[in-house]
Amino acid sequence: MQDRYSRQKLFTPIGEQGQQRLANKHVLIVGVGALGSAAAEALARAGVGTLTLIDRDFVEWSNLQRQQLYTEQDAQQKLPKVIAAKTRLQAINSTIQIHAHIADAYSEQLISLLDGVDIMIDATDNFDIRFMLNDVAQKYNIPWVYGSCVGSYGAYYTILPHSNPCLRCLLTIISNTGMTCDTVGIISPAVQLVAAYQVAEVLKYLVGDTDKLQKKYVMFDVWQNQHHAIAVEAMHNADCPSCGNAPSYPTLDYQNQTKLDVLCGRDAIQIRPAQPITYDLNQLAEQLRPHGDIQQNDYLLSCQAEDYRIVVFKDGRVVIHGVPTIAQAKSIYYRLLG
Repeated sequence: MQDRYSRQKLFTPIGEQGQQRLANKHVLIVGVGALGSAAAEALARAGVGTLTLIDRDFVEWSNLQRQQLYTEQDAQQKLPKVIAAKTRLQAINSTIQIHAHIADAYSEQLISLLDGVDIMIDATDNFDIRFMLNDVAQKYNIPWVYGSCVGSYGAYYTILPHSNPCLRCLLTIISNTGMTCDTVGIISPAVQLVAAYQVAEVLKYLVGDTDKLQKKYVMFDVWQNQHHAIAVEAMHNADCPSCGNAPSYPTLDYQNQTKLDVLCGRDAIQIRPAQPITYDLNQLAEQLRPHGDIQQNDYLLSCQAEDYRIVVFKDGRVVIHGVPTIAQAKSIYYRLLG
């Protein structure tokens, strides 16, 4: 155990002092899919003292191609990703603390997790959550590292509140192309490269080597052998509602938060109730049994009907698989759950 970090301490920018700093640091990872699982494993192996993980999803077979913490058994059991991730990470490094939260990353939930957090990693798959993360970071002055990947393309950008342009300021260069892993897929090398850059930025920040942080917005295509770094300092917008002179943090208003999400790569739609609901999964299993085959664990319940599958989490979130439109998902939701 004494030699665990010996090679990392030999790296001069970290050294003995940097390793001690890492042991006292706390990183919040928002999303534990492809990017999040890769980042979490790297940071656990590096000896970051506390990792907080938040993710709303469970492990499925299609995840195993690129989400490195998970196994076939996790997919068979439909384990929530944060539970499977925590188990694996504690087996990798039993000396660190890992907090796992099966939840949607809406603003109130994110804010409740910020105590002691030094930096956040964006490992989400949609801009609604990213803009919420952006507002949380600006309001509470916590740095974060944006990351995205689709197909063979990836991008990352490190945001230091009140220091460089925020995500909203950069809309002109990261406008939504319409590409998703639903439409063009994704390959593991793009994931691994984005995660590696994100982790490197986090380590620089945690050991105090902030002069080495990447100041540009970086994007690349591992298949087309393309790499671009764009200077963004001049893109700061004084009227930006997130980081401007009079910020309003618009996504932190509950009324502006998306309550229905189309989940990337899943042919599924998530519905989050307007008011919190706590389900008794045993009771719900009896209620839904006439509608399909029931599979249940301590965290969620799955009902497989003929044409769709409905998954209900204890916190009230519902994911409906196999429906092409939000209207159909809502129809099933209200018919089965009221």
